Amino acid sequence: MSKINTVLFDLDGTLIDTAPDMANALNILLEEEGFDILSFAHIRPVVSDGSAALVQLGFPQLEDESTIDRLKKRYLEIYENKLCVHSVLFPGMKKLIEHIEDQEMRWGVVTNKPGWLTDPLMEQIGLAERAACIISGDSTKNRKPHPEPMYLACKQANSRPENCIYIGDAQRDIQAGVNAGMQTVIANYGYIGNWESTNEWGADFSVDKADEIIDLL
Repeated sequence: MSKINTVLFDLDGTLIDTAPDMANALNILLEEEGFDILSFAHIRPVVSDGSAALVQLGFPQLEDESTIDRLKKRYLEIYENKLCVHSVLFPGMKKLIEHIEDQEMRWGVVTNKPGWLTDPLMEQIGLAERAACIISGDSTKNRKPHPEPMYLACKQANSRPENCIYIGDAQRDIQAGVNAGMQTVIANYGYIGNWESTNEWGADFSVDKADEIIDLL
């Protein structure tokens, strides 16, 4: 096993618990449109799939593309204005990041979230200056599960894929890490639906709490 010197995280559902703010934005949109709000438990497993999936969850009966586009745009406006109200680091994540830094290792983020949301969120949560790289969904031509954003993260963090470990809570995260030649970890604490079979994702490890990753390093 190659020596790990860089730890890379997916953002939503892995590094930061953004579900409360993303769910709140959807429920505000539903109320604006005259619909009943959804329970947090119903929304949470869909958060990692982004705004399009959340709008589809909230308005499953809609088929008109222009209406869907309007709702998605409005959803993003609401979310941008309430980006980091209730979002926090997952339990154990502060300890993990401090361990990584204490060991003089590097860490960063690779997410499909667009940069105009990722960057201010990382700033507001207080991590932007500490990350060796922040790769968003629009940082490269291809998004996860394509390995291109993973390679860019390596370049910016001055590392190599075989020296990186990538943690995520979606199948595309694990696929992206595998495609790039990285070791991979499933964040079981993230936004994983009970219908998903994570043992089929092909990850090297899985953890129930963020600080369990310390033992893998």
